[in-house]
Amino acid sequence: MPPTSPATSPPSSAPAKLARTRTFRTILRIMPWVRPALPRIVLGMVAALLAGLVSLTIPIILQNLVDGPLASGDGAQIWPAALIVLVLGALEAAFIAARRFLVLTPGTHVEAAIRNTLYAKLQDLPVAFHDRWQSGQLLSRAMSDLSLIRRWLSFGVVLLVVNIATIVVGFAVLFVWSWQLGIVFMLCSIPLWIYGFVFENRYSTVARRSQDQQGDLATAVEESVHGIRVLKAFGRGRYSLEKFTRQAEELRGTEIEKAQAIAGIWLWLLLVPDVAFALCLLGGVWLASTGSLTVGELFAFFATATVLRFPIESIGFLLSMTFDTRTAIDRLFEVLDEPNTIEDPEHPQTIAHPQGRLVFDAAHFRYQDSPRQFPDILDGIELELEPGETMALVGLTGSGKTTLTALATRLYDVTGGAIRLDGVDIRDLTREELRRHIAMAFEDATLFSASVRDNVLIGRPELAGGGPEADRVLAEALEIAQADFVADLPEGSDTRVGEEGLSLSGGQRQRLALARAVAARPAVLVLDDPLSALDVDTEARVEAGLRRVLAETTALIVAHRPSTVQLADRVALLENGRVTAVGRHSELLASNNHYRFVISSLDDDKQIEVNA
Repeated sequence: MPPTSPATSPPSSAPAKLARTRTFRTILRIMPWVRPALPRIVLGMVAALLAGLVSLTIPIILQNLVDGPLASGDGAQIWPAALIVLVLGALEAAFIAARRFLVLTPGTHVEAAIRNTLYAKLQDLPVAFHDRWQSGQLLSRAMSDLSLIRRWLSFGVVLLVVNIATIVVGFAVLFVWSWQLGIVFMLCSIPLWIYGFVFENRYSTVARRSQDQQGDLATAVEESVHGIRVLKAFGRGRYSLEKFTRQAEELRGTEIEKAQAIAGIWLWLLLVPDVAFALCLLGGVWLASTGSLTVGELFAFFATATVLRFPIESIGFLLSMTFDTRTAIDRLFEVLDEPNTIEDPEHPQTIAHPQGRLVFDAAHFRYQDSPRQFPDILDGIELELEPGETMALVGLTGSGKTTLTALATRLYDVTGGAIRLDGVDIRDLTREELRRHIAMAFEDATLFSASVRDNVLIGRPELAGGGPEADRVLAEALEIAQADFVADLPEGSDTRVGEEGLSLSGGQRQRLALARAVAARPAVLVLDDPLSALDVDTEARVEAGLRRVLAETTALIVAHRPSTVQLADRVALLENGRVTAVGRHSELLASNNHYRFVISSLDDDKQIEVNA
């Protein structure tokens, strides 16, 4: 996501008002998650407000103490007043403790609820969304932004509301002591509010840029960690470090800009109260000398003003936290508002007893961001797979083979035509049911950081609890995929594989991915060159196991090897996004020049591998 460019000129009052309205409306968007926690948050505000009111009560006791016992010299009245101040101080501390107790836990519940919603949304969004978005940007939204929202709910919003209320009540108390000094104090605070509005517009822009840059930096770290083998193999560690350093420096510069904005408002927040204190002190001494103000009232005035210093000074960092939170919510809803182009139908159909007849009916596909002048990647695919038939899909690189296989499980949706399973348009099935009937094994096998058992049985949630049936399915799938290496792992099938299965070899990952597809027991099995990382002997044994499975399962196999073609009953030739020929291997060899060319290239690849 490109960072927001900073403003080049001071905003007018209208945009400032719009920004303030937008801040309020943006924050209200998280209300569905906040609503269950709202009673405790409100009670926390009440407790904090009571603590503020108690602190404003203490100057009243002090005024009576100064004008009473201290002025008259009656020492007997000093101790009761001191005891009252002590009780009020303890009461204030109790209210502050109650505020912390009330608001801290609800904030964590809200954070967890939003994070679960975000994760569910990420799982639901189509592959096309994840193709466009950097994983680091998504990670920063799920972690840093949600953590910021939680801190603001537990701390920022409570103190912001309470401190503003305390300031209003405090100003009223100041006017009770002396309306002249109260006016001076109020006039001196006007620059704070003016600068606060200016600060909002300046800081919001910088805060958004900072959070986007943090996402970019997280992406850079993630890519470097995942690609550490490539970086080391090609000696590009220094290049990666230099790139990371540039991005980190950009973020550092933005953070300095944020700090400068905060420092600007802190200058006013510290300077203005001191100036107000000085002016009120001069005016108060003069009023006391003329008899318009008692010494006790003057003392109470400054005691109240001192109580108001923290609420006034805290406005700066509370505003910055609020604007950071607004930006975090904006970034959160950029994902949550993303439309899902692949959804379940409103009135889904079901296939009670799937036979496995798969039909591509004039299927077209093009990526959403493809220029209009570019042809469709798949241009009217016509292909029929009968129940129990194994179809090999061959073609030159870029002909659309992998894209075609991704359409069968609606990882992408056709942009024209239809794909039917047992006569039902797959868009009329729920995604869960469709993917229960059709399983895939990808060329680039990805495993999860879990046990071998969990990875293989991921498509059979009913077996998650283990038991004899789970053991039987697991053993059978591993045998078909020739994954006998699992028995040599430290804990067998309960061994936890590393992140993305990188602790295993490429061939081992492919065999586990193939076992995962087989264990799902689908009606249709879609294999995108699942044997590319296997040696010749292992490939032969895997093919022998697959023959038993494919005898009763419809299969569409992307073939990059002649041996894979031998598994098929028929072969489909894909050329420039179209199926140009379908038939038996021997028939196509005899009748199709382009098929002979494709097969000869596969033969060359095979011969190179055998010689190696």
